[in-house]
This record gives sequence, C-alpha cells and structure tokens, in this order.
Amino acid sequence: MADSGQKLWKRARRVIPGGNMLLSKRAEMFLPDRWPTYFSKAKGCTVWDLDGIPYTDMCLMGIGTNTLGYGHPEVDEAVRKCVDAGNMSTLNCPEEVYLAERLADMHPWADMVRFARTGGEANSIAIRIARAASGRDKVAICGYHGWHDWYLAANLGDDENLAGHLLPGLEPNGVPQELRGSVLPFNYNRFDELESLASNNDLGAIKMEVCRNEGPEDDFLQKVRKLATDRGIVLIFDECTSGFRQTFGGLHQQFGIEPDIAVFGKTLGNGYAITATVGRREIMDAAQSSFISSTFWTERIGPTAALKTLDVMEREESWKSITETGDSIKQKWVGLAAKHGLEIEVTGLSALAAFSFKSPQHQAYKTLITQEMLGKGYLATNSIYACIEHTSEIIDGYIEALDPIFALIRECEDGRDVHDLLHGPVAHGGFKRLN
Repeated sequence: MADSGQKLWKRARRVIPGGNMLLSKRAEMFLPDRWPTYFSKAKGCTVWDLDGIPYTDMCLMGIGTNTLGYGHPEVDEAVRKCVDAGNMSTLNCPEEVYLAERLADMHPWADMVRFARTGGEANSIAIRIARAASGRDKVAICGYHGWHDWYLAANLGDDENLAGHLLPGLEPNGVPQELRGSVLPFNYNRFDELESLASNNDLGAIKMEVCRNEGPEDDFLQKVRKLATDRGIVLIFDECTSGFRQTFGGLHQQFGIEPDIAVFGKTLGNGYAITATVGRREIMDAAQSSFISSTFWTERIGPTAALKTLDVMEREESWKSITETGDSIKQKWVGLAAKHGLEIEVTGLSALAAFSFKSPQHQAYKTLITQEMLGKGYLATNSIYACIEHTSEIIDGYIEALDPIFALIRECEDGRDVHDLLHGPVAHGGFKRLN
C-alpha cells in the first residue's frame, strides 16, 4: 500500500501544531497510521491521493462544503474569470452587494448581510452583533458553533458542558477565565432547560442549530422563538451546516420559524471560502456600533463562487437531489443491519446522514469500516455528506462493498475480537491532543 500521505502527515506534525488546520481532517479521526490524509486532485465525488490512487468519496465531501461535487465546472469557470479580472484591489468588489441582495431576497424576514470566509468567523460576528443589539452579554447555546473564545467559554469550569454538542473533549485552555458563566448550554428539545436559563440569567442571545441529529418535538422551535420575542433576546440560527441541504436557503424555512439572525457557510461557495451572517435590519445595524472588519473578507473569489453556486443549486434543485440520496442511503444502511442482525441508530438530516452501532465496540467497528472500505477504493466511515454526483450506481457499489464488512461486524458481535481485524489503532472519537 502506497503511503506518501502518511509520510507527509508525520512531517506535518513536526511543524504544524496538531498536524493540520481542521480537527475533522486529522488522520486520527479516520484511520490512524493508514489514512491517505492528503489529496492531489478532486473531481465529482472522486479524490486522488498523493500516489495517484483514486477513491470514491462516500464520506464528508470536503467536510460538507461540496454539495455540487468537487470542481463543478460552472463554479470553477466563474472563479477563473474572477482571477483573470483581479481578485483584490483598493476598491470593493460589486459581487458582495449582489450576493447580499440575493440572500436577503431568499429570506424575506432578513434585510442585511455581513460576509466572512469561515464558519467560526461568521458565528463570532453573529454573537458580537447580538450582544451589541441586546446590550446583554450572556448567551444560551445548543449545538456546535466553532472554536472562538465566546463558544469554548461554555467549558470553563466543566469541560464536559459541550460534550453533547457534536465534539466531546474540547479543552478551553487559553480562553480567559473571566468568560466563565457567559455561555450556557442547553440540550435540543429540552425547552425546560432553556426556560430555566432565561429565568435565571439576563440572556442577550440564544444561538442554536435548527436541528442536527434529531428533529424538533412538541413545538420546540416555536417555543424558543416565542421566548426570545417575549424577553427581547436575539435568536440566532447557526445554519453553517444545515443551510441549503433540505431547502433552497435555511432549514428554518421548512419549519416556518424566523430567527433574528441566521449564519450560513460550508455549501455556500461549493468549496470556495465564503460565509454569511444574515439578519433583521434593527439587529444588524448594531454592527455599525462595534468594530467588525477584516481585509480578506473583501476578496472577490468567495462571493463570485457563491453567486454561481446559488445559480446552479436553483437550476438543479440540488437540495432535493441530495435529500433523496441521503434517504436512499439511510434505508440501505437499515437494510444491511437487518440482514446481518445488527442494531444501528440512523441520525442526521438526510443529506448529512450517519449511523452508529448500538454496541460498546462502535468506535472500533467504525474504524474497521474505514479500513476495509479504503482497501476497496472508498473514503468511507459511518456518515456521509451527500452531493449531486452521488449517483444511484455509485450508491449501489458503495452498499455492495459495505455488505461483507457488516458481516465481519456480526462475527465480532458473536465473539470475534474486532482488534484482531484492525491494522492499527482505533480512530479518535473527539478532541485529543496529539503527541
């Protein structure tokens, strides 16, 4: 097995803290010691490693960025024209105005937009604006919202506060202790927890994902909206992940709930860096009373890519396509589990589907799937971010390759030691310091 990627990963860990820039792309999160780690080319839903070996990406598609597939020709052509015309200058690019108007038109409750280039930045912008608009500092959160101080402050004093919000084990080292108590977590569908926080704290903002692994129950979102309105709290929906997956815009549209601010990222530029904070005029105007500014938020490639991505999405109705793809894969996972007598739990939005084994060996089984599927030419784990390039033929081939691995897992449930099948350590399941 070629291992240029692993050799480079070992070099990277000597010169880059943590080895790379994104926890979710660390080799240890997939297949320690064997994950190809780096790519030389990506097109459609195929990724080539540094040794030129192609893999069908039935995994995270750029960590959810490429719903139109890698290297979409129309988006890339728009970016090439942008590069030829010039990406940066002393003057502003007009595309940011066109994109702001487009996003506001798509969300009739919203009037104004601020752009950034990463999800963490956009979430921090939303929090700054909400605090400035409300005049209050404390924030109730539900979900994963990035790496900045304002969010990790939730783990000050108890580093398990965020354990149920996507990534366990996030250490708040380096976050000022003075921020302790400024960010207060509550669990999804637990309106009683949020109500208690609002009654015992002077909340300035509620920041939450519309949904991730489970849908709202008992009018949960309606109750959150009413509480925020009644108490003058700014309601922020973090749609960095959920946006443009099941609707052409924010997932909140599907539930008929309008926030005060919504944050979009990931899919917006189909792999090019662009994020948006969209909101009501009376809230967004507060951005003018607080300094929120960055040189590279003004470059031209991001908004240019986003405008063309939105055009292609609308024409192809990509949100419908990837939802149907995800539904199909979910059903096939359930079918495989039934065939082999395995208990699994399927979660997530259809286009962000995942499953877990109802077994204490889940993480080892997940690692085994990644190991065996890699040998069959797939980047795969226990979750998939669907794109329009995932055809029915590709899905059928993926399920066919997965079938005998489920059979192996059945053997392990019956007494075979899964660790005897693994060629290396079990993948990490959360944040861990790399030695």
